[in-house]
Amino acid sequence: MLNYEYHNPTKLIFGRGTEKKTGENVKEYADKVLLVYGGGSIKRSGLYDEVIDSLKKENIQIVEFPGVEANPKLPTVNRGIELCRKEKIPFVLGVGGGSAIDTAKAIAVGVPYDGDIWDFFIGKAEPQSALPVGTIVTTPATGSESSRNSVITNDKTGQKIGLVSSCIRPVFSILNPERCTTIPMKNLANAVADMMSHIMERYFTNTVHTEVIDGLCESLLRTIMKEGKYIQRHPGDYDTMCELVEAGNLAHNGLLSLGRETDWAPHNMEEIITGIYDCAHGAGLAVVTIAWMKYVYQKHIPMFVQFAVNVMGIQGSFREQERMALDGILALEDFYKYMGLPVRFSELGIDDEKFEYMAKQSVEENEGTVGKLEELTGEDVVNIYRLGL
Repeated sequence: MLNYEYHNPTKLIFGRGTEKKTGENVKEYADKVLLVYGGGSIKRSGLYDEVIDSLKKENIQIVEFPGVEANPKLPTVNRGIELCRKEKIPFVLGVGGGSAIDTAKAIAVGVPYDGDIWDFFIGKAEPQSALPVGTIVTTPATGSESSRNSVITNDKTGQKIGLVSSCIRPVFSILNPERCTTIPMKNLANAVADMMSHIMERYFTNTVHTEVIDGLCESLLRTIMKEGKYIQRHPGDYDTMCELVEAGNLAHNGLLSLGRETDWAPHNMEEIITGIYDCAHGAGLAVVTIAWMKYVYQKHIPMFVQFAVNVMGIQGSFREQERMALDGILALEDFYKYMGLPVRFSELGIDDEKFEYMAKQSVEENEGTVGKLEELTGEDVVNIYRLGL
């Protein structure tokens, strides 16, 4: 186990009707707020009215910033930064899924910075401060509500890059599972793939003596698969959504990274794909994760056997460990299919035309190699993409 320091100050407000507490929590920090959200779903669901009423009860001035797109783009962030500066807004509230929340966090860190916000994403500068951010979650997936991460796409370069900084960890987040029960099943399947990937990026490691976090990862993965299957048969079930919302938060709040080296190869390889093809992040992860596993598992048989047995419930002879490891990967692939997720690039309308370019982008953004379980070269990344065809 490796040394670590861990601090997550995000206040979580969980349960039915908790959006009614928005105003009192914002009031602790500001009397004026930038309200960041996407399309009309929060208005159709009634969440928008609840949030507005709660803010007005505390006499908080509201400046709205709607229209955040899926896979949020840099120009959107820049418009939000300009609006915040113009209106002298001291607090940013993101309402929605990962796109709205990541945009809110990027706006918050960009307002006090004199340079180009993209500097933070390409490592040219380190954030020193940010406006305080609050969030209200409507998708049980990204974990952005208590993470140090914000992922933004540069539409000019096609780069989709994540910023990691403690400056942008939200001061509070409201998680009402009721507000997640109406999302389309396709979006929920993508959410399941995303939160599972957040766990597996941490689970597959070369670090040894990590049984505590291993056990947490395995339990969360089993729970997500169990509840994901259940909600397919019982859409909108509140108790099931509670489990998924909680799992999504635990998957990406930093707890599962403690004491271990983490990987992030599938995420890095997929974010290039989303940046170019604008596909759903979870759908891309389902394809890339399976391809990555098939490419690296033979060099890490004990780790993949542990996954097969403890997560996927594979039974067999431990004298045939390679077979057990592969059976675990195939079982995960079957689960993705059950959820309606793609497992081949062809299902996303993607061919091999840009594989070389995507691989080059992926390794260049990560100083020559991608991943830690197995340090992958550009050639490796191309081979993994091809396994996904």
